[in-house]
Amino acid sequence: MKSKQLKAFSYLRVSGRSQIKGDGFTRQAETIYTYAQANRIEVVDQFRDEGVSGTTELSDRDGLAALLDRIDSNGVRHVLVERADRIARDLMVGEVIISQFRQLGVHVIEAASGNDLTADDGDPTKVLIRQILGAVAQFEKSVIVLKLRAARQRVKRNKGRCEGRRPYGELPGEKETMELMISLRRKPRSGRRRSYEDIAQVLNSQERFARGGKPWKAGTIRRIILRGVRA
Repeated sequence: MKSKQLKAFSYLRVSGRSQIKGDGFTRQAETIYTYAQANRIEVVDQFRDEGVSGTTELSDRDGLAALLDRIDSNGVRHVLVERADRIARDLMVGEVIISQFRQLGVHVIEAASGNDLTADDGDPTKVLIRQILGAVAQFEKSVIVLKLRAARQRVKRNKGRCEGRRPYGELPGEKETMELMISLRRKPRSGRRRSYEDIAQVLNSQERFARGGKPWKAGTIRRIILRGVRA
């Protein structure tokens, strides 16, 4: 019984304009074809970046971006390149791109050597880069969580001010009641000043209740009157 033929995409890149017209693409394609034939791999589609530097990140590579997009909607999980430097010449850029494939569960194979570039080869420099990338990703996630928490707290504070934390006298109908409190508290020419308890009784008897329909208390009236007098 014959084994099922593996399916793969190929990725080719040339950095100089002169290589577009030269043998750059032809050489890469031939190397990939030879490897695929020897290992019973069917190359189902080819993606290319023309005149793109090996130090250019993913955001500036239309061909590589299209390849990653195609992988998202396809069952193919192998990508063939001529050599590792076709992914990137810069080590950091290369590890960033390889990490994208690794997260998708894709094997990137170097056709010239047969090496799986997505495998952990124990290179301490690459391991360090992956650790840095992981730390950065975790930091970004933590920042997002903190920003969301701060946004929720800000909304909560704003709602609190709108729904009941505004000083008494600022909502409709409250100014007149506060002015009456102050007037009742003033000492007459003859007689004694009304107590805060007396003022509460007067307001409650007139059904000029506090917020929420609650009866007035002496302490609450005292705070409102003192704030109103200072204002």
